[in-house]
Formats: sequence, C-alpha cells, structure tokens
Amino acid sequence: MCGATTKPADLAGVDLSTQAVIQGRVLRGGNPVGSAYVRLLDASGEFTAEVPTSDNGEYRFFAGDGRWTLRTLAPGVSVDRAVVASIGNVVELDIDLDA
Repeated sequence: MCGATTKPADLAGVDLSTQAVIQGRVLRGGNPVGSAYVRLLDASGEFTAEVPTSDNGEYRFFAGDGRWTLRTLAPGVSVDRAVVASIGNVVELDIDLDA
C-alpha cells in the first residue's frame, strides 16, 4: 500500500495508526528545490511511487512497514537515501543534493 502527495505540512486527518509516513524537503545549498522528483523504491529496488516536490521542496509518501529507498532526481543529479518506515510513525528526511 502506498500513496503520495506533495503537501507534507499538515497531517491533520491522517490516521497514523494505519499509515507509515515518509516526508521531508529536497534542498540544494540550503535552498528548497521545487519540481525535483522523489521516487519511492521498495526493498528490492522496484519502483513504487513518484512525486514532484512542491515549490518549497516538500514531498510526502504514505507507505507500509519496511525498508525503502528514496531516489531524488533533479537536473544533473540523482541521490539515493535509505529509510525505514513503520506504521504509526512519521519519518522526516530532508535530502541535500549537495551532500
């Protein structure tokens, strides 16, 4: 089960007892990167979902328990970050394209 949205600021109305949330911002030099793409890959590397970042560089995925990879694509760069999600928790992960 996975869903995605590009508006991570507000979790009002989200039942965290049934959701694992992965969200954050994409940054370059400390500045938000809008219109980058963040892909959610499962533990085997298979594509699950993709969202564009908001103008503020924000992204959000609703995922299941487990190990995931976030692959961020922006002009001239591709960055992978591993993350572990669990039902009932919100993982905040900012992705710095310069790191």
